[in-house]
Amino acid sequence: MTNTSPAPAVGLPGPAVPDDIARLSAAAAFVREQETADLLARVLPGLDGPELRATAERCRFAHAALLVFPSDEPSLRAELAAAGLAPDGPARPSVVVRDRLAVRYGLGAGELDVRILRPPVHGPGGEGRAVEVFALTVPEGSGLGAVAAEERTADHEAHLAFDVHRPDPLVLRGLRAGFLRHGAAPDGGGYNPHEDGTVFYFDAPGDTKSPCRRVELYARGDHRDVLAEHLAGSPEVHPAESLLRLLTGAWTTQALAACAELRLPEAMSPTVAAGAGELARAVGARPENLATLLRYLAMVGVVAEEPGARGRFRLTGAGLLLREDTEGSMRSLALMYGGPFYESFARLAHTVRTGEPGFEDRYGENHFDYFARHPELAARFDRSMAASARMFAPLPGHPVVTAAAAAPGGRTVVDVAGGTGELLGRLLAAHPSLRGVLLERAQVVDAARARLGAVAERCDFRTGDFADVPPGGDVYVLSRVLHDWDDERCRTILRHCADAMAPESELLIVERLLPVDSAPSLATAWDLHMMCNTGGRERTAAEYALLLADAGLDLVGHAPLPLEAHVLHARRR
Repeated sequence: MTNTSPAPAVGLPGPAVPDDIARLSAAAAFVREQETADLLARVLPGLDGPELRATAERCRFAHAALLVFPSDEPSLRAELAAAGLAPDGPARPSVVVRDRLAVRYGLGAGELDVRILRPPVHGPGGEGRAVEVFALTVPEGSGLGAVAAEERTADHEAHLAFDVHRPDPLVLRGLRAGFLRHGAAPDGGGYNPHEDGTVFYFDAPGDTKSPCRRVELYARGDHRDVLAEHLAGSPEVHPAESLLRLLTGAWTTQALAACAELRLPEAMSPTVAAGAGELARAVGARPENLATLLRYLAMVGVVAEEPGARGRFRLTGAGLLLREDTEGSMRSLALMYGGPFYESFARLAHTVRTGEPGFEDRYGENHFDYFARHPELAARFDRSMAASARMFAPLPGHPVVTAAAAAPGGRTVVDVAGGTGELLGRLLAAHPSLRGVLLERAQVVDAARARLGAVAERCDFRTGDFADVPPGGDVYVLSRVLHDWDDERCRTILRHCADAMAPESELLIVERLLPVDSAPSLATAWDLHMMCNTGGRERTAAEYALLLADAGLDLVGHAPLPLEAHVLHARRR
């Protein structure tokens, strides 16, 4: 049932500032009454119709938040009980609010003990919600009394929060764009490693009907790539701070590479914390230096310091991906980005000035020839490519693939330069009626045969280059190939494919597409990477259509894939 009663204040300033118990009680009453769609419409006037419904499907009202100021932990518990609220667990550190208060009042973050609790309440349909309670401990005579008085009056930290359902970068960027389009403005945010969650704060538009001017989008997991874009527009972040964060990005790359090289993730547990001393013995490092690395890795969310056990760390979900034996391991990718690709990026200015890839300037030959002469590095590169394999998950259900699988007599998928067969293996495993052909360099074929396991029986392995694309295939696949090359080389590759294709054959191309506007995109980052390392580039869908046309092929359409990739579908003209 839609709530039409006036919304109670959630700690709003007024002629008389209510005490913390009254503020907690008002917040709880508010949370119990609200419908998500109604509240979104009040927060963002002008959000209505299909856009309102779509937004309400992607995020739900989760809590109202306020900051209280107990003198100690027992006082906080007593105030919650008086307001009819029972916390559902121990208080955890609140990194985001602590840092905001430190900036606002010119204090050191270490001077502030800010905790967070979420006493549960239920919405009008019985759905689980909470009152998010931030508690700044203000001991008697601590000097923080003035901070408490100002915050009670202004209620800077009071906000309404919406949990994002199944967050991924595309969903988060879409929601953020919708909020900005309807007049909201970035107002900070942060990543809390203690609970592995990312918050995006907004200042509501001037015509908001919300009782709070601040709004939060909360996303489970580490989404600091999207957060960085959000913080760049926040008035609380000084430009010098933003630039420093960007300039020190190389430190993060090397910290992750060192973590992988030391095999630190293999020595750590996601459930049992360990100290730097015992970890140093396991990986062969100096304890004091490893402790410094662990603190940095905790800051970026790869490990987490155990609450109440300073100096002891456990592995996070992100850190698990740096283990070699983890499904979807990114260890090889970390070593590539912290190794040869890191060194080639030091020549980026040379690439921009001359057009010569930085990789060639650093190593004296192109990316592919150098890897061919260094088999261990080539194998690592092939393994690093598998780190992004989740982008392939929807492809077995692509209409071109399912139609081929359903055709009588069986059909053949030809994967051109398909690496170790990650994509082809998925297609064959999903559709037993399909046969495969993998065209690759000789040194990769043996690894591909081992990688494909049982489905290798239905696969023909061919050694060769792009001039050797075999005829007779029903579906041809070019996955993350064209972005390695300049336009002329891409036309040549596509002509070889077109020459091999029968009139009824289909071509699927997996690539990231550059946005047609200035919207943030992984493709923009990879465009720089390809320019510096292979001399290739990312492209828009329209640019791919032109390349296809030059090869006698037509772009039929394209569809999104995970990790901001796309699958383009083409046919012979």
